[in-house]
Amino acid sequence: MKKDIHVVGAVIKENNKILCAQRGPSKTLAYKWEFPGGKIEKGETPQEALKREINEEMNCTIEIGEMVEHTVYEYDFGIVHLTTYLCDLVKGTPKLTEHVSIKWLPPKELTTLDWAPADIPAIEKLSRL
Repeated sequence: MKKDIHVVGAVIKENNKILCAQRGPSKTLAYKWEFPGGKIEKGETPQEALKREINEEMNCTIEIGEMVEHTVYEYDFGIVHLTTYLCDLVKGTPKLTEHVSIKWLPPKELTTLDWAPADIPAIEKLSRL
């Protein structure tokens, strides 16, 4: 039986653009685009996990707003439960520590990237904004 993996993603917006992050070559889903974030640790709320992950991955502080989407997607390595939240950058400029590239795109251009499958429902919702 595949294991459930609960993760969070930050839809960081600034100047009417959204931050997109590209996974590295050594990661699962290499070179796919995603919203930065990561696993929810035991005892953490999704929001606490997201703040921690963005701090660790991008050396930034965010303020978390409303939920964008909750998606359950079955990969070969497990079942990912992804919850994405709208976020504002409070402090710092995103740094590449886990990702190979980042882009700031207007919502209508999000569909031009090759996204990880679990992120696609949120992309579809955001591209209609």
